Amino acid sequence: MQNTDRSVERLRLVGLLEGISFLTLMGIAMPLKYVAHWPYAVKYVGWVHGILFIWYVVSLGQATASRMWPLVRVFLLFVAAVVPFGTFIADKWLRTQVQAQAA
Repeated sequence: MQNTDRSVERLRLVGLLEGISFLTLMGIAMPLKYVAHWPYAVKYVGWVHGILFIWYVVSLGQATASRMWPLVRVFLLFVAAVVPFGTFIADKWLRTQVQAQAA
Protein backbone atom coordinates (compact mmCIF):
# COMPACT_ATOMS: atom_id res chain seq x y z
CA MET A 1 0.00 0.00 0.00
CA GLN A 2 1.39 3.37 -0.99
CA ASN A 3 1.70 6.38 1.29
CA THR A 4 -1.08 8.15 -0.62
CA ASP A 5 -3.42 5.24 0.02
CA ARG A 6 -2.59 5.40 3.72
CA SER A 7 -3.47 9.07 3.91
CA VAL A 8 -6.84 8.46 2.28
CA GLU A 9 -7.49 5.39 4.43
CA ARG A 10 -6.66 7.47 7.53
CA LEU A 11 -9.04 10.19 6.30
CA ARG A 12 -11.77 7.60 5.84
CA LEU A 13 -11.26 6.16 9.32
CA VAL A 14 -11.15 9.53 11.04
CA GLY A 15 -14.15 10.65 9.00
CA LEU A 16 -16.20 7.70 10.19
CA LEU A 17 -15.20 8.30 13.82
CA GLU A 18 -15.94 12.02 13.49
CA GLY A 19 -19.32 11.29 11.91
CA ILE A 20 -20.26 8.90 14.70
CA SER A 21 -19.19 11.42 17.34
CA PHE A 22 -21.22 14.15 15.61
CA LEU A 23 -24.35 12.00 15.54
CA THR A 24 -23.76 10.99 19.16
CA LEU A 25 -23.43 14.64 20.13
CA MET A 26 -26.59 15.68 18.31
CA GLY A 27 -28.70 12.59 18.89
CA ILE A 28 -27.78 11.53 22.42
CA ALA A 29 -25.79 14.18 24.28
CA MET A 30 -27.92 17.19 23.29
CA PRO A 31 -31.21 15.53 24.33
CA LEU A 32 -29.58 14.46 27.61
CA LYS A 33 -28.58 18.05 28.23
CA TYR A 34 -31.97 19.58 27.56
CA VAL A 35 -34.37 16.80 28.56
CA ALA A 36 -32.54 15.13 31.43
CA HIS A 37 -30.70 18.32 32.50
CA TRP A 38 -27.36 16.54 32.31
CA PRO A 39 -24.90 18.99 30.67
CA TYR A 40 -21.90 16.73 31.18
CA ALA A 41 -22.94 14.60 28.21
CA VAL A 42 -22.44 17.53 25.85
CA LYS A 43 -19.27 18.57 27.62
CA TYR A 44 -17.46 15.26 27.27
CA VAL A 45 -18.89 14.09 23.96
CA GLY A 46 -18.25 17.60 22.63
CA TRP A 47 -14.58 17.38 23.63
CA VAL A 48 -14.20 14.06 21.86
CA HIS A 49 -16.00 15.36 18.80
CA GLY A 50 -13.84 18.49 18.74
CA ILE A 51 -10.63 16.46 18.85
CA LEU A 52 -11.90 14.15 16.11
CA PHE A 53 -12.93 17.15 13.98
CA ILE A 54 -9.44 18.65 14.27
CA TRP A 55 -7.93 15.25 13.45
CA TYR A 56 -10.22 15.06 10.38
CA VAL A 57 -9.07 18.46 9.15
CA VAL A 58 -5.41 17.48 9.63
CA SER A 59 -6.00 14.17 7.83
CA LEU A 60 -7.77 16.01 5.03
CA GLY A 61 -4.74 18.28 4.67
CA GLN A 62 -2.39 15.28 4.55
CA ALA A 63 -4.50 13.49 1.96
CA THR A 64 -4.77 16.67 -0.08
CA ALA A 65 -1.01 17.14 -0.03
CA SER A 66 -0.35 13.57 -1.11
CA ARG A 67 -3.08 13.41 -3.76
CA MET A 68 -2.92 17.03 -4.95
CA TRP A 69 -6.71 17.33 -4.84
CA PRO A 70 -8.35 20.42 -6.32
CA LEU A 71 -9.66 23.05 -3.91
CA VAL A 72 -13.31 22.25 -4.73
CA ARG A 73 -12.86 18.63 -3.64
CA VAL A 74 -11.14 19.70 -0.42
CA PHE A 75 -13.93 22.16 0.29
CA LEU A 76 -16.61 19.51 -0.26
CA LEU A 77 -14.81 17.03 1.99
CA PHE A 78 -14.55 19.74 4.66
CA VAL A 79 -18.25 20.55 4.37
CA ALA A 80 -18.99 16.84 4.76
CA ALA A 81 -17.61 17.08 8.30
CA VAL A 82 -20.12 19.73 9.35
CA VAL A 83 -23.22 18.21 7.75
CA PRO A 84 -24.97 15.33 9.54
CA PHE A 85 -24.18 12.04 7.76
CA GLY A 86 -21.79 13.94 5.46
CA THR A 87 -18.70 11.97 6.40
CA PHE A 88 -20.51 8.72 5.64
CA ILE A 89 -21.32 9.95 2.13
CA ALA A 90 -17.75 11.18 1.73
CA ASP A 91 -16.46 7.77 2.89
CA LYS A 92 -18.45 6.02 0.19
CA TRP A 93 -17.02 8.35 -2.44
CA LEU A 94 -13.46 7.99 -1.10
CA ARG A 95 -13.80 4.19 -1.08
CA THR A 96 -14.75 4.18 -4.77
CA GLN A 97 -11.79 6.47 -5.54
CA VAL A 98 -9.35 4.13 -3.79
CA GLN A 99 -10.84 1.08 -5.53
CA ALA A 100 -10.70 2.80 -8.92
CA GLN A 101 -7.04 3.69 -8.47
CA ALA A 102 -6.19 0.16 -7.32
CA ALA A 103 -7.70 -1.31 -10.48
